[in-house]
Amino acid sequence: MSTHAPQAAPPNGRLVALPATLDDAVAALAAVPAAVPVAGGTDLMAAVNAGLLRPAALVGLGRLAELRGWSYQDGHALLGACLTHARMSRPDFAALIPALAAASRSAGPPQVRNAGTLGGNIITAAPWGDTLPVLAALEAVLLVASPGGKGRQIPISHLLTGRDRLKPGELLAHVRVPLLHAPQTFLKTTSRTGPGRAQASVAVVLDPVRREVRCAVGGVAPMPLRPLEAERWAASLVDWDGERGLPPEALAAFGEYVGMACIPDPTPPAGGGEPASLAPAVLHLRRTVAVLARRGLGRALG
Repeated sequence: MSTHAPQAAPPNGRLVALPATLDDAVAALAAVPAAVPVAGGTDLMAAVNAGLLRPAALVGLGRLAELRGWSYQDGHALLGACLTHARMSRPDFAALIPALAAASRSAGPPQVRNAGTLGGNIITAAPWGDTLPVLAALEAVLLVASPGGKGRQIPISHLLTGRDRLKPGELLAHVRVPLLHAPQTFLKTTSRTGPGRAQASVAVVLDPVRREVRCAVGGVAPMPLRPLEAERWAASLVDWDGERGLPPEALAAFGEYVGMACIPDPTPPAGGGEPASLAPAVLHLRRTVAVLARRGLGRALG
C-alpha cells in the first residue's frame, strides 16, 4: 500500500504535494485537477516570474527516483521524465542515444542543464525545445500514468501537434525511444554566441533496419517539422549495405530540399497575382536550415 504524499503550504498559500511514488503523484494530481507537476522547474518558474502562470497547486516530483533513470525494453530505452539534461549529456547515455545527448549538452548554461528535465522540455513544448526535434526524428512514444493504475501511450507527434493532450490527473512518466545502434546528429544555431535558445535546429537519425533517413527541424515553427519527402529521397540514395556515404552535391540537394520543405515560398494571393517575395530574414533562415540539414546528414553518413 502506498503512503500518502506529504503536503505543505508555501508562503503564497498554494498547496504543495511531495509524493514518494508515481502512484502517489498521480493521486495528488487527480485530487487537485488544477495542480501542476514540477521537477526542475526551469520553464515553470520562468512562466511564473513573467506573470504568465499562477499554479493553484504544485506536485513536486523530486522524490520519484523511478523517473530519474532509464531501463531497457524490447530494443527500446525507457527514459524517466525527470532525467536532467546534465545526466543525458554524459558519455554512457551518449553511447545509447547520441543525438539526444548532443541536444541536452546544448540546452543552456550549466544551471539550466542541471535542473531542466526531459519531461519538462516535452510538456512545455516550446518551439526552441532542444530535445523535441530529436524525439520527433526518433518517433518516440510517451508513456503516461493515469489515475487508477491505468496508463496510455501517446506518440510524441500527437502531443506536439495537439492531436492528443494529457488529461487532468495524468502524468508523463517515461519516454520510449528505439535504440537504433546507428549514427545520429543534432545541430543548432542560435542568435548569440554560446548555448542558448535555438534559432533553428536539425536532428538526423539513420535507421538501418527500416532503411530510413529521418530528419526533424526545430525552432522554425510551433512544433518540429518532418520533411518526409526529403527523408525518402535521401534514403533512396543511401547504399545501406555498403559505405552509406553520399557525394557533396547530394548532401547539398538534401539540405535545399529540407529548407524548402520547412520554409516554403509564400502562396499566391487569393485574388491572383504574384506572391510576395521572401524577406531577407526568411531567406537567411531557409539557408541556415539547409546548411544544418546538409551537415547533419553528412556527419551521420560519414
